[in-house]
Amino acid sequence: MTNKIAHGGGITAAARHYGGRPEEWLDLSTGINPNPVALPEVPVSAWHRLPDQYLQERAREAARSYYRSGDILPLPVPGTQSVIQLLPRLVTGGSVAILSPTYGEYARAFTLAGLRVRQVATIADLTADDRLVVVVNPNNPDGRMLPVDRLRDLYERQRQTGGILLVDEAFGDVEPDASVAPYAASMPGLIIFRSFGKFFGMAGLRLGFVIAEASIMARFEDWLGPWAVSGPALSIATSLMGSDTTAIRDRILQRRLALETILRRSGLHVAGGTALFALVADERAEGIYTHLCRHHILVRKFDYARNWLRFGLAPDEEADRKLAGVLEPDYFRAARPKI
Repeated sequence: MTNKIAHGGGITAAARHYGGRPEEWLDLSTGINPNPVALPEVPVSAWHRLPDQYLQERAREAARSYYRSGDILPLPVPGTQSVIQLLPRLVTGGSVAILSPTYGEYARAFTLAGLRVRQVATIADLTADDRLVVVVNPNNPDGRMLPVDRLRDLYERQRQTGGILLVDEAFGDVEPDASVAPYAASMPGLIIFRSFGKFFGMAGLRLGFVIAEASIMARFEDWLGPWAVSGPALSIATSLMGSDTTAIRDRILQRRLALETILRRSGLHVAGGTALFALVADERAEGIYTHLCRHHILVRKFDYARNWLRFGLAPDEEADRKLAGVLEPDYFRAARPKI
């Protein structure tokens, strides 16, 4: 069995190791909006009753408008992680190719299902035997972005061989024009995953959406079983996806600019990222990670790239000052490796 993957958000474990109470730590280890939006009013009936068809339909209509998916009503799911676990059921024969490095749960899910997994660096490395191709766009953790035209070409390539293309747009809300969702109705065999919690700052709600042809979404819905998404989650999504999200987007971009400014002033190389996180490449990454933890700041490190650290967004200017103070240039001069 493959090992469990260490994700961001492990504040409790970090506090046990480095001290301090979890609530005192600054958590920059996730790619989630650090300023969750205000909760809209949730009808008492959404808490009291099992989610009925009306709630589902309203949420799906709101998602269609928000994601601009045309004739397709996106399927609400209890977080996209839940449907990643189901993906192996769609693959019969051949191999699965994952444009890598990327979110590690894809490779883990396919490997645990006994499928042949190929982690490829470029589209040029794909073969006709790849029955399903996974592209996270924009990518986690390096922010790689394939343009829509390139994705449509890749879809046509998969279609000609009877394969499936999965595009994970979990970090795509800030750049809606980079989404392939508006073309999905004319692209059978394309699957799109969208995350609700990252952009709205509500990861704990555990809500995502699948955009695909009706037969594929029906299979996911059947596999998930009845009442997979809670009534309050559907109600909240309906309200927020139907609202003006300009202020949310602007605040995220302001926070991202503040983060990048701190990192660059500290002499760190920002090698990539998205609106919700920045990827730093530095040979001293392990030492920097420990230094930050000792000051109760958690970032994300990677076992497959020891020189990488991913910094999520800080919630406000006070947190900016804390991060900037810990990343004082004097520390880096002292930590510079001897040559």
